[in-house]
Amino acid sequence: MNFAIIIQARTGSRRFPKKILAKIDRRNVLEFFIDRLLRTFSKNKIIIATTKFKRDNIVCNISKKKKIKFYRGPEKNVLKRFLNCAIKFNVKNIARVTPDCPLVDPRLLQSMKKQFFIRKLDYLANTNPPKKSKFPDGSDIEIFKFRSLQKIYRLSKNKDDREHVTHLFWKNPKKFKIKIINKKKNISNYKFSIDYKHDLFLVKKVINKIKISKKYGTADEIVNIIKHDKKLNKISEMSRRKFIKNRNDLTNFI
Repeated sequence: MNFAIIIQARTGSRRFPKKILAKIDRRNVLEFFIDRLLRTFSKNKIIIATTKFKRDNIVCNISKKKKIKFYRGPEKNVLKRFLNCAIKFNVKNIARVTPDCPLVDPRLLQSMKKQFFIRKLDYLANTNPPKKSKFPDGSDIEIFKFRSLQKIYRLSKNKDDREHVTHLFWKNPKKFKIKIINKKKNISNYKFSIDYKHDLFLVKKVINKIKISKKYGTADEIVNIIKHDKKLNKISEMSRRKFIKNRNDLTNFI
């Protein structure tokens, strides 16, 4: 398979356990996320990479229900999980997304995919590294070559390297052909990923407003919704501060 989207999904989240099973728009988060991707991509281009733990049997059941391929690997060594998933399904180029960003724009992903192949890149992203991104947290997309992922695996030395999958790409820019896409206007001070329970309230409200306005739900449209709603703006700001503090406490991000 020349290209596939691999969804990194598990129920054992440290900050918000079972968040991918929480209900939004009459479905759980994972189902909503799959349906959103299916607006642009076919089922045979989507794979779920989950863990071998019994608690993640439900992730596999959702995959079966949606007729999506899945792979089970180690929980903490996510890098190995991705590598083995790609090997199993013979994926040469991988898009990495996560259901805690259920409002990822599949049309942006399609556009990034085209750029990735035209420019013959090893790695393309829109929100990594975090301090250089102008995209909001919640619109996260990464695309990389399987061969480059193999190289990353050989470079990995510790638990952080294996848990965060791709940060060695942008920590070793001279070893890879890397491109970070950005926006003209910086909207990175907004957040609509689901990391805490209050984020779920924000995402539900945003989805309802998208449906009422009949908009597609691009990052700019979502930010505009948050910006003009005092409560959502406050939640976004509070969640972003909390997330950045925890991220800096846990990991040495660039």
